[in-house]
Amino acid sequence: MTSAVKPSGKPAKSVMGTRRWVAMLFLLPAAVLLLAIVAYPIIYSIIRSFFDQSGDSFVAFDNFQALFTDEDNLTAIKNNVIWVIVAPSVCTALGLIFAVLTERVSFGAAFKMVIFMPMAISMLAAGVIFSLVYQQDPERGVANAVVTGIHDTFSESSAWPGARPRPNDDVLAGPQKGPYTTKDTVSAGSPALLPLVAVKPQDLETAKPATEPKAASGGGISGTVWVDFKPGGGGKLGAIDSGEKALKGIKVEAVKDGKTVASATTGDDGTFTLPKEADGAKLALPASNFGEKYNGVDWLGPSLITPAIIASYVWMWAGFAMVLIAAGLASIPRELLEAARVDGANELQVFRRVTVPLLAPVLVVVLVTLMINVLKIFDLVWVISPGANLKDANVLAVQLYLLGFGTDTDQGMASAIAVVLLLLVIPVMIVNIRRLRRETRR
Repeated sequence: MTSAVKPSGKPAKSVMGTRRWVAMLFLLPAAVLLLAIVAYPIIYSIIRSFFDQSGDSFVAFDNFQALFTDEDNLTAIKNNVIWVIVAPSVCTALGLIFAVLTERVSFGAAFKMVIFMPMAISMLAAGVIFSLVYQQDPERGVANAVVTGIHDTFSESSAWPGARPRPNDDVLAGPQKGPYTTKDTVSAGSPALLPLVAVKPQDLETAKPATEPKAASGGGISGTVWVDFKPGGGGKLGAIDSGEKALKGIKVEAVKDGKTVASATTGDDGTFTLPKEADGAKLALPASNFGEKYNGVDWLGPSLITPAIIASYVWMWAGFAMVLIAAGLASIPRELLEAARVDGANELQVFRRVTVPLLAPVLVVVLVTLMINVLKIFDLVWVISPGANLKDANVLAVQLYLLGFGTDTDQGMASAIAVVLLLLVIPVMIVNIRRLRRETRR
């Protein structure tokens, strides 16, 4: 077997016929740029991490020690661990479910397009979208609009939130938010006037004028519950004046010896009528009449802010996982699936014992890629988190930015965080590259 001999005195050429020095000349600008924006910052960050805040004194591993003892840094590390465990797992699981299910429906292509569409949105734009979605006010935040809608469907809201008697009222007494009880018992023939205040003007826009109660027949008790406040001033306290509004839907209970013997609800004009059993009882207005309206969940509060931001990430990246897994699913030989069905396996068994094992390489690639992605998550956390709760949602990339460019700069600590992030990403990248090479050899 003869070997190729390079002609004497001629420069070596590449496979494509280009001289090597020419190829290296064209690669030189890219190599210089790579060294300038990748290699130099990495080397400088490693060196800087061993110096103090000013950069003048060598502190060895003190910055790394502080990284694992400082409270803010520990919160960032804890949140990063949650991100790495939860976000890639949920995205991969949803991507697998979507990829398998869309194979069985006629509108699979349209569904995949809708699920993948958030990938076209930048992290910054997604953060702005979800900062609005998670607004506390149900009239502005979609999430709380849905939650309050479901809550109000199964649980009635209070009739007049915040309403109460005047301080030192001669008629009603009780805790700040009820229940309120009359100081004296009521008797037949003596109408019960139950004045309240502290009702928001906007809640009274559709309320009707209050009217004097009519005498109840058969020895019953009648009365009126109204807002004892006359627009423009004037009027007599404890009396129903012209222009004062009725409180509709207030539940009134007659209580004797701690037991409710009768109850009624006020009408449009604020009046109510109780049967004769209420004679000699005290009247009570239950606290359920005055509880504050349910305003939903504090999505961006200290306890839920990290899961809420992870949900926005899943919304964006589940489509990415779905597309990659769907490509792997399309390469699975259908004969294997049909053979499993012929052998008596149901669809769940086919999925668990055939589909998932065959998709394992793709699932690992997706999982590892997303893990690398979330290790350096920054945009969503920075944009969605309110300033007051940023510490609760803090992650390493945000902490790096705050220490490197914030008001209390400590570039030594920031460099230490950068080095730790690099050390965390490298093993995951190595695993991913090795797996890709094994797949290429096949």
